[in-house]
Amino acid sequence: MKVAETIEDIRRVIAEARADGKSVGLVPTLGGMHEGHFSLIRAATKACDFVAVSIFVNPTQFAPGEDLEAYPRSPEADLAACERMGVGAVFIPLVEEMYGGGSLTEVRVRELTETLCGRARAGHFAGVCTVVAKLFNIVQPDKAFFGAKDFQQAVIVRRMVRDLNIPVEIVVCPIVREPDGLAMSSRNAYLAADERRQATALHGALESAEDLIRRGHPPAQRVIEAIREHLVAEAPDGGVDYVQIVDPEDLRDVETTDRKVLIAVAVRIGGARLIDNALVD
Repeated sequence: MKVAETIEDIRRVIAEARADGKSVGLVPTLGGMHEGHFSLIRAATKACDFVAVSIFVNPTQFAPGEDLEAYPRSPEADLAACERMGVGAVFIPLVEEMYGGGSLTEVRVRELTETLCGRARAGHFAGVCTVVAKLFNIVQPDKAFFGAKDFQQAVIVRRMVRDLNIPVEIVVCPIVREPDGLAMSSRNAYLAADERRQATALHGALESAEDLIRRGHPPAQRVIEAIREHLVAEAPDGGVDYVQIVDPEDLRDVETTDRKVLIAVAVRIGGARLIDNALVD
């Protein structure tokens, strides 16, 4: 496995793989890897001949006051895991390498970024789109792999790729959960024991909402109210950021549930902001 710290080095490694006729898959990460990341790597190794993983805590996607400095970092463990899983190259640049000399350019996707997490995290998705566009330009993968837990992010990146004619296929992989249903996230490490127990309320609320929809297709607002009631009861220390039911393609709020919908929730528990979702058809 090659470890590249500069853009020049990772481009050289990718060029060598291309010269051997290999297809290239990219798994962009912030590091702090867990089974959710590993599932993306496994999907990439099945679909592509050569897999590159990026590990970069991107400062432009963290708003002032967010957890940039505290974000879980485990580079040695991450590199060891990548090597065990047969990753061909890991790109682990410093901030200066990605944004050296300052940057006057950013990539924004309108409308899709103005709902769900975009309402509470100003500038977050511009930071995501900019760094992902940079990674796509640097690595030029055939396919890139993202997790469905960050459903909005996947929709936005897919639209960015379409609008900018970037020749990469976006592959969205299923949410990976703990045995008790909590969606895996690097930020789960912030939770104390009782907070960790309360965090399972997100998945529980989504399961109850799915059942409610399948039994009778009630109005979306009724389902939202039921989710909020569940969260208040099961996670009394949590603060609900949002509960929304949206169209999974354009992320616009819907009024009815007799169609394919995305149920999305965000809750702050202790020092963690947790998100989860369920796609109901």
